[in-house]
Amino acid sequence: MESHHGRIVELTIRKKGLNISEIARLTHVNRRSVYNWFNQKYLKPEIIYRLGIVLKHDFSVEFPDLFSKQDFLKNHKTVNDFNNTDPVSEEIPGNHIWKDRYISLLENYNKLLISYAKREDALQGIMRD
Repeated sequence: MESHHGRIVELTIRKKGLNISEIARLTHVNRRSVYNWFNQKYLKPEIIYRLGIVLKHDFSVEFPDLFSKQDFLKNHKTVNDFNNTDPVSEEIPGNHIWKDRYISLLENYNKLLISYAKREDALQGIMRD
C-alpha cells in the first residue's frame, strides 16, 4: 500500500501535540501551507526533512526510501536554534541558489526605491521653485 506523505506528517504533528501556527513559524511558511501539505499525497523530501528537524522527529522510519537514520541524527537542534540560524537551508542542496536569487531581487528592489525617492525629491524641489 502506498503511503500518503501529508497524512503521515499530519499524524506525527498531531501525536506530538504541536500547534500548527508554531510549525508554520518554525518552517517559515504560513498556516495555509502547512494544511496544504497535509492534503498532498507526495511531499518534497526537503519539506519532510525540514519538518523532521523542527519536530525533532526521525522521518527515516516512515520514509526509508527518502532518508537514512544519519540524515536526522546529525541535525537535531533545539527549537531556539532555529531562531538564530537556519541550518536546514544550508543542508538541502540547491537552497543557496534561491537565497542568492532572493537577495539579488531585494537589492534590485532597494535600488528602485532609492531611485524613486530621489526622483520624488527632485520633483518636490522643482515644485517649490
